[in-house]
Amino acid sequence: MRKILYSLAIFATLSLTGCTLGKMIKLAKNQQMTVTPNPLELHGDSVRFEMSALLPVKMLKKNTTYTLLTSYKYGEKSASLGEVKFNGNDLPNAASEQPRVSNKFAFAYAEDMKRGNVEIEGVAAISNGKSKKTPTMQVATGVITTSRLVRDVYYVSYAPTGYDGREELVPTNVEFFFEQGKANLRASESKSARGKFLDAFIAKKNVTRSITILGTHSPEGSELINTNLSGDRAKVIQDYYKARMKKFDYKKQADSFNFIIKPVVQDWTLFLALLEANTSIDQSQKDKIKNIVNGSGASFVEKEKQLKALPSYNAIFKSIYPVLRTARTEILTPKVKKTEAEISTIAKNVGSGSVSADSLNNEELLHAATLTPDLSEREGIYKAAVKKADSYQAHNNLGAVYLEQAMKSTDNTAKMRLVDLAITHLETSAKKQSNAEATNNLGVAYLMKGENQKGIDRITEGLTLTSAGENQKGVNGVKGALEIKRGSYDAAIATLSAARQSADNSFNKGLAYLLKKDFQNAETSLNEAIEQNSSDAKAYYVKAVNGARMNNKSTVITNLAKAVSLDSNLKAWFTEDLEFANFKDDAEVRDALK
Repeated sequence: MRKILYSLAIFATLSLTGCTLGKMIKLAKNQQMTVTPNPLELHGDSVRFEMSALLPVKMLKKNTTYTLLTSYKYGEKSASLGEVKFNGNDLPNAASEQPRVSNKFAFAYAEDMKRGNVEIEGVAAISNGKSKKTPTMQVATGVITTSRLVRDVYYVSYAPTGYDGREELVPTNVEFFFEQGKANLRASESKSARGKFLDAFIAKKNVTRSITILGTHSPEGSELINTNLSGDRAKVIQDYYKARMKKFDYKKQADSFNFIIKPVVQDWTLFLALLEANTSIDQSQKDKIKNIVNGSGASFVEKEKQLKALPSYNAIFKSIYPVLRTARTEILTPKVKKTEAEISTIAKNVGSGSVSADSLNNEELLHAATLTPDLSEREGIYKAAVKKADSYQAHNNLGAVYLEQAMKSTDNTAKMRLVDLAITHLETSAKKQSNAEATNNLGVAYLMKGENQKGIDRITEGLTLTSAGENQKGVNGVKGALEIKRGSYDAAIATLSAARQSADNSFNKGLAYLLKKDFQNAETSLNEAIEQNSSDAKAYYVKAVNGARMNNKSTVITNLAKAVSLDSNLKAWFTEDLEFANFKDDAEVRDALK
């Protein structure tokens, strides 16, 4: 009898268990699943979404659980994503309120995951361990990969050459000395070595920009009596200069010369400089003299009287005062420079090895490479510059040429060989002197080799170093593209706003705005990209995507039509692109693709 009762109890328990699980599975058909976003979206290297589950009332009872096993099924493969679990013991109001749970999911994206589905499988269970599964349900379809449209931007940075093609003025200085209290030029002065030098200079008829004559006086009373003495001395030299020009037949050319007369009156500046250089006066006396001259409250004349009372005054009078009775002439003439045509011709011969690199100075040689668009000629010139100066600029610029050659190469083996050559010279440049250009170029080189993290690190480091304006703007384009690839859209927009103007940078900026759902600014930037390159089919395509996200059919039609007219391959893109899921069957949209 006990056995019968025991068996009946077991049967009743099993029946109750089966009944409970059956009801749960039956009610689970009415569960509501919301996946955001749907379709899924790729940002950076991951797909992230949130799933919210809402169960029917009375589905969960005490001592029961309901678990949603979540996975992404693509082709013959499936990736388990985790689970969402409801526990009846934690939901006392489940008989009258619908239980709701939300959970966030993420998975690393692989290239074959674009077409697939998020699937869930419910598992109803009771505390005795018995369970039952629901049929598999699809709750989201595919992955939008618009973020993959970001364009790689590689900017090569050239170090400054140091060459200045602008006119440089070279000073020629001559001074004449006068007797105490006088402003007449003595024959001994005009016939001195200084006078002969000036004569020879004037005789050459050098191109002259200005002639500045500084007339000075010594501080003692006999000099101060004549307040015009400094100006008169300067004027005497001006008259002398003009007379010599007349002798050497300058004719009307003399009228174009700019004479500047500068009388220096009651000024201690030159006196103090001569005092500092004087070796016949000891330091203690110099300090006393400086205290008087630099002191406040006394006039120029009073200070000179105080100097007379010093035991060093005799030395001052004999060794410093005579030098102050002068007229100093500074003649500014343009520095003789090679023309750019001359520099270019010589440099090409230097690059070919037919002329010595010493035919140009370092700055001219580096500048010469900028005058030719031929990368082979640049390479030869920069190689010569490396041998000649072994400077950080030469190594960086040679490395930059190798990078440019690599970008143009269609053979991957040759491309990587050129990148490795570039890295060798760029690392040498950075070791010789920390510089933004080589650091940025190393970042680009590593990106080209597929070493993305090393590339990002060097680009980031390079942007902390001082660089020429255009280089900084150029590298911002590289950095902005990398930030989009990492899903950092706000950072990308800020970086690209400070990048150089180009169609690729405007395109990437528009893409970043679209991906952060700022559709108006996305359209503005994409319009800029199209203005910069009206044949950019993908810019029109992304404008169509932007229109689709705003549910603006006319924008979709106009831009899709333009995109496929420029690149017919984009028809296939449209067919597979989940961005246009709401427009796939629209007759007007499909007509735009014909």
